[in-house]
Amino acid sequence: MKKIGFLPIDNRPVCYYLPKMIANIDSEVKMYLPPKNLLGSLTRNADRNALFEWLEDLNDVDYLVISVDTLIYGGLIPSRRSSDTKDEIENRLLKLRNILLKKANCKTLIFSSIMRISNNNCNEEEKEYWADFGKKIFEYSFELHRSEIEGNRSAKEKATQVAKEIPSEILIDWLSTRERNFSVNKEYVKMFDDGIFDTLIFSKDDCAKYGFNVKEAKYFELLAQTRKGMFVKTGADEIPLTLLSRCISDGKKIKIAPIYTNPDEVDKISKYEDVSVKKSVESQILTAGGSVSSPDEADLILYVNNFKGEQGELVMNVDTEPFDGEFAHFDKPYFVVDILNANGADNKFVEKMFENGINGYFYGYSAWNTTGNSLGSGIAAAVTKFLAKNPDENAFKKLQTVRLLDDWAYQANLRKEFKRENLMDLQKVKNRFEAYEKKISKTLNTNGFNISYSFPWNRFFEIEVKI
Repeated sequence: MKKIGFLPIDNRPVCYYLPKMIANIDSEVKMYLPPKNLLGSLTRNADRNALFEWLEDLNDVDYLVISVDTLIYGGLIPSRRSSDTKDEIENRLLKLRNILLKKANCKTLIFSSIMRISNNNCNEEEKEYWADFGKKIFEYSFELHRSEIEGNRSAKEKATQVAKEIPSEILIDWLSTRERNFSVNKEYVKMFDDGIFDTLIFSKDDCAKYGFNVKEAKYFELLAQTRKGMFVKTGADEIPLTLLSRCISDGKKIKIAPIYTNPDEVDKISKYEDVSVKKSVESQILTAGGSVSSPDEADLILYVNNFKGEQGELVMNVDTEPFDGEFAHFDKPYFVVDILNANGADNKFVEKMFENGINGYFYGYSAWNTTGNSLGSGIAAAVTKFLAKNPDENAFKKLQTVRLLDDWAYQANLRKEFKRENLMDLQKVKNRFEAYEKKISKTLNTNGFNISYSFPWNRFFEIEVKI
């Protein structure tokens, strides 16, 4: 039995239920999660004191996967909003160090975010002033960093001008929050060097070419070059799943061969990322503990439905050319990562996948949110199924049912309808899913599951699909 303690970023379904569903694929994997009510939400911080107690009381586990933003700030979103002082933060860091020192017999894998800089005036996941000055702050950060890299005087002048358009108290608050988070991330490196962590990943979320977040990432990338087990990766929410993959594989180098629907387009850059599709794919494989292989030598085929030109974005009405080929046939285990759109399946591709038929070689489908999100979750599920000592086929079918209902039925089709109609009546929501449920059940050869739906954060961005 492999025992894994897992502390998510927050209580969203993809953060809380998805890891558990992946772990359930192998009956020999036991995952320990804290009570969901202790975790943060869109508007509520995690109960950090209770989570520290949970962590301290968690004994006899082989691995610990910890989203430290949860323990230190109260969650990923609170890490951007929190007004906690450096002293308060340092006390929590010391508490974390002391607890983990007592758990030297298990491997500890840590994830921390590099604070993002969203190029919009939306404060749903940021401080209140982002509604008025978000784009200005982004521009200031972008131009100032650009001036440093390019030696561009006009960029420096532009940054100076933009800074004058942001109230000084707001700019000071944002810069001090940024500096605080940057210094905390430096402390994690010290703890890694002291042997407190076995693996440390910093995430780059919503990246552009320039910005303070990009500058900070470069700093940690340089440090990572001389530290085995330390990584800086594009993405965020999927990284705990990437760490789960490392726990599951535990040094076994699963050989994964990427095959692309559009192999001539792999140098394109996905939305919200700063590296090419090819680099993102290979980086996700390596960070998950696998190795990039040729199809002939591979244990697993990673079938990537990648985009031509610009990645689509369904909710933003950004169209891209849909899949127009034939679904490939594979004579070894394969899994599908559909990144044609930034969040949501390619309907044409899914239709072809269903027509092709899903056989015993099928190891999963993912089209969840960003390219990194889709890759990290898809790899985690496939690796777990491949290495399962006691595989649970029903658990695998439950996972795929949820992913197809979320990534395909909802994100690619129903979400826009629900938003347009402001539809949150759960019985009506259930009725709209019925046709998709039947098609998925037929494709996966299930007798049907008892499925419920909800909107846990009271918004249309995510839906909770529970079996």
